[in-house]
Order: sequence, then C-alpha cells, then structure tokens
Amino acid sequence: MVDIDKPLAWIGSSKEDLLDLPRKIQREVGYALYLAQLGLQSTNVKPLTGFGGRGVLEVIEDDVGGTYRAVYTVKFKESIYVLHVFQKKPKKGRETPKEEMEIVEIRLKIAEQKHKEWLKKGKDEKKNKNI
Repeated sequence: MVDIDKPLAWIGSSKEDLLDLPRKIQREVGYALYLAQLGLQSTNVKPLTGFGGRGVLEVIEDDVGGTYRAVYTVKFKESIYVLHVFQKKPKKGRETPKEEMEIVEIRLKIAEQKHKEWLKKGKDEKKNKNI
C-alpha cells in the first residue's frame, strides 16, 4: 500500500463540481490529484498563468463534451487544496476565462486562511498534550 503524504482539502464547491463531470474526466483528475499527493505531477498538469510560478496548477482534460479543468495548489507542504473544477466554455483562445480566474483567486485566499487555522489548531493541540 502506498503512503499518501498530503491529504486533499476541497475549497468551495470543487468536490461537487468534480462529481458533476463525466466519469472519464473524474478518473483523470482524480489520478492527477493522487499523484500530487505523492509529490509527483501528471503529464496533463501545468502551472496556471497569473499565480507566479508552480504553486497553483491546473489539470486539463478533453473529451467529446469539451475541455475540463481542475485547479489546485501545492503551496503548502502539509496539504493539497483543490480550488476550482469547471468546464471551459468554447471561446477563442486557450486562456482561462476571467470569471474562472476570479474564483480561483478568491478560493486561494480561503485556502490560505484555512491552512493557517489548521496549522494553529495543530500547534495548540500539541501544546495541550505537553501540559
């Protein structure tokens, strides 16, 4: 059995949104997230432009129904936060629509706050055990 280094945390409706996608897409995104938990990266993952580096990544999957994306962050060593899952509507260019980018930005801020709270809770619990 493989030991998973990092748990997944779902922000907003990202988990429900993933479950609404076609099964094939769910499997592919799920596998990419599993690899991320192991500290690896799927071949269908790339950095999301506009977030300064490799901290925010997107899984890109295509099928006959269209193009689907799942955005997650690996900024935190303790957990993978899934920020947004959506179907890219056909428009010209490969660029992620502004509305979707705004959702990612908002949810990244939420993930940062939740992570701070989670770390603080863990430190508090360790402190209380030492008393």
